[in-house]
Order: sequence, then structure tokens, then C-alpha cells
Amino acid sequence: MSWWSGVWRSVWSALSREVREHVGTDHLGNKYYYVAEYKNWRGQTIREKRIVEAANRKEVDYEAGDIPTEWEAWIRRTRKTPPTMEEILKNEKYREEIKIKSQDFYEKDKLGKETSEELLPSPTATQVKGHASAPYFGREEPSVAPTSTGKTFQPGSWTPEDGKRQSQ
Repeated sequence: MSWWSGVWRSVWSALSREVREHVGTDHLGNKYYYVAEYKNWRGQTIREKRIVEAANRKEVDYEAGDIPTEWEAWIRRTRKTPPTMEEILKNEKYREEIKIKSQDFYEKDKLGKETSEELLPSPTATQVKGHASAPYFGREEPSVAPTSTGKTFQPGSWTPEDGKRQSQ
């Protein structure tokens, strides 16, 4: 951030009557502010704001997860009150427990599949020869009409007429 932007920010905050109230700081160093609804110098009503001042000032240094989910919910107005540090730590601990439990479940499931494969006999291969609803089921001769059974298509049989042309 250049020194011009710092000067501009201080001039703007002096003119806008925007009063920031520091609400909290998270364990990553981000600071959170609340600006109540106010009227600007033109008489317009500006609605309330919730602002985060990131620990990393540069946008290129920001990564997903740099703001805890509880604070993000407060910023997006899905929760009314800002989170406490105890609540954030409790939720972090809960997430770690869920990760451990899911890994244990995955390992047990993997082990269960290995043992069940050893206990079960291998499936026998069966050949499907047509379908019971097909008109040629059980017969080897082709039919005059085309037939279709699921994934297979059997065209109808065709025999050429003798060389003489029939009169119409």
C-alpha cells in the first residue's frame, strides 16, 4: 500500500463520518470492525457495514481459509453476533475430531472390504443369449421382421427375388 492511499483513506474517513468499532481479532491476526448505519455529508443513509482488515494486506497473499468460518458468517450477516475465541477453538477441535473419525471409518471400511472379498466365492460368469420377450428366443433362425433386445439389434432377413421383374 502506497503512502498516497494511506493519506486518501485518512481524509476519506474524516469526511465520511464513518465510525469503526473494533469487534474482535482472530488467531490469524485479522481485525474485524463494525460500522453502524449513518448519514453522509449529502444526507444519504448508508447502511451498516462489517469490515475485515486482513493480516496480509496484499490481495495476492490471500488464500481461502485465511478467515475462520465463524467470522466469515458474521461478515456475510448469517449470524448476528460476532464469534468468541472460545467458540472458534471449540469448533476447530470438533473439526479435527471429525477428520480423525472419518479416517478411522475409512480404514475400517477398507479392511472390511478386504476380508469380505476373501470370504465370498468369486461370481460365476453367465452368458445371456437373447431375452425371453424376443420373438426368436430359443430359436437360431433369423426372423423376417427386425428385432431388438436391449443392447443388440438383429436386422430382419431378406432374400432377393429371382431375376425376373414382376409386373405391377
